Amino acid sequence: MRNSNLDKTILMPSILKEIKKEKRKERKIILKIIISFFIIGSSLSLFLFYGPLSFFRNFWITSAMTSMSHQYLATWFYNDKVINDVLANNNIIEVGEDTNPDLINFKDYDVNQKLYANEYEKEILTKDPDNDLYKVIEVSGSGYQGYLVAIYDPSRVSIATTAYLGKRGEAITTVAKRENAVVAINAGGFYDPDWNSNGALPHGTVISNGKIVSDYEDARMGGGFVGFTNDNKLVLGKFSKEEAINMGIRDAIEFGPFLIVNGKSSFVKGNGGWGIAPRTAIGQRADGIVLFLVINGRIATSIGADMGDLTEIMENYGAINAANMDGGSSSALVINNKIINHPVAGGDNGLRDIPTFWIVK
Repeated sequence: MRNSNLDKTILMPSILKEIKKEKRKERKIILKIIISFFIIGSSLSLFLFYGPLSFFRNFWITSAMTSMSHQYLATWFYNDKVINDVLANNNIIEVGEDTNPDLINFKDYDVNQKLYANEYEKEILTKDPDNDLYKVIEVSGSGYQGYLVAIYDPSRVSIATTAYLGKRGEAITTVAKRENAVVAINAGGFYDPDWNSNGALPHGTVISNGKIVSDYEDARMGGGFVGFTNDNKLVLGKFSKEEAINMGIRDAIEFGPFLIVNGKSSFVKGNGGWGIAPRTAIGQRADGIVLFLVINGRIATSIGADMGDLTEIMENYGAINAANMDGGSSSALVINNKIINHPVAGGDNGLRDIPTFWIVK
């Protein structure tokens, strides 16, 4: 007879991680099939919302409750108890540390390097011909497709804002063109009380070029500072704005959750509580290379990603620190004034006016 206790003992963490990944893939494949039926008007709707398939209920509630502008999609169908139970079983537990900048050591790689630790390392370190600044890598998984951009010079990464902070936001294409940005993605969230705001007020504190340019207390939300120091290291931490300035943070926003801190990944329970949607994230490897990640969502070819997906992608590509940025209708990637992803806001080119952006000059 097999000893079940022994079996559990010899299952290494890496094997358990693979099992968890496979289960998540299976759930998302089934979810993709179900959503396809739902979109074309299948009579399965009552079964989906109230039947035994809890992962659909989890997807629906967490996606709605974290969208801010579409929470009614959950409250229409479910009472507070069901919603609270689902949120309790889908959340993310952060590492509970601030970034240790000493773990980031800038490194120049041999352009003739032939051996790599894995396929992801090879993708990152094999630069495109005649482009030493960035490289675009297509990423995909169960139910999602998107783009990872490796930025080789972190000193080129900074925060840009709408020219009308406190009054209205701007489209990412407008800001990228004005700032002469080669690459741009959306950054933090913003105050959206009427579910249809103009993107004027960023959540929490925004630091640009070493100065606080916005600090809207009433709009503060969970997460923490995500920003670059004067020596071009990405730091994540739950500290005050005074501490951020004193420690030499030059460009930052406040958002989250943190996905990886000091090489340690957050624990993602269920889908992480943020649902499955278009996503944006930022990270940095130990060698200093910055990672921009934008995932398409709410389209037939890409439902979207959850917090587990973002964490896994950042892990694969070697991020030592990584954080979730605003997602949903805000997610956008622009390179050389061209929209690369598939924005879903429904406005001009699918873009929404927002207040903050990560740019590469």
